[in-house]
Amino acid sequence: MLAAAREMTGLPIVTEIMSIDQLPIMAAYADILQIGARNMQNFSLLTAVSSLQKPILLKRGMGNKIDELLMAAEYILDGGNQNVILCERGIRTFETAARNTFDLNAIPILKDLTHLPVIADPSHAIGNAKYVPAIARSAIAAGSDGLLVEVHDDPQHALSDGDQSITPAVFTELMQHITAIALCLGRYV
Repeated sequence: MLAAAREMTGLPIVTEIMSIDQLPIMAAYADILQIGARNMQNFSLLTAVSSLQKPILLKRGMGNKIDELLMAAEYILDGGNQNVILCERGIRTFETAARNTFDLNAIPILKDLTHLPVIADPSHAIGNAKYVPAIARSAIAAGSDGLLVEVHDDPQHALSDGDQSITPAVFTELMQHITAIALCLGRYV
């Protein structure tokens, strides 16, 4: 199904790998393998993907500090895979108004501490489509190299993540805004 989606759209495929036994099939069909927040410290999985020469998207765990994210990345880098992308996706705090608290501080700190690209996932951070554009704009202003944004043409009927999915029209407007922000900061998109 992933290969068919890539063929139909021409877009690269990013998919989450959750266990070592999924590695052969996922590596065959995905362009980028994602290590999700709940597996950020699955050291066996990190070691297994370190032997691949595919980009690895490493999401920060919900309760993990920045240095723990960097140490998880080291498992992959030390194994020989230099293609690691770090992802800030919000952390768990005492706040209940949003799914997670988006740690905007993490973006410039990570950019300062590492040479690795840093992206943001505002959809998972906030969990509410209404606020995704604001969080996305702030991430770009803070220096994020990219965004993961959930988009669905009918979010109310999405099979998953509908509450955090923006519509294509909102996405188009968001892209105009983040392009303007990036250009104001001397960055190109």
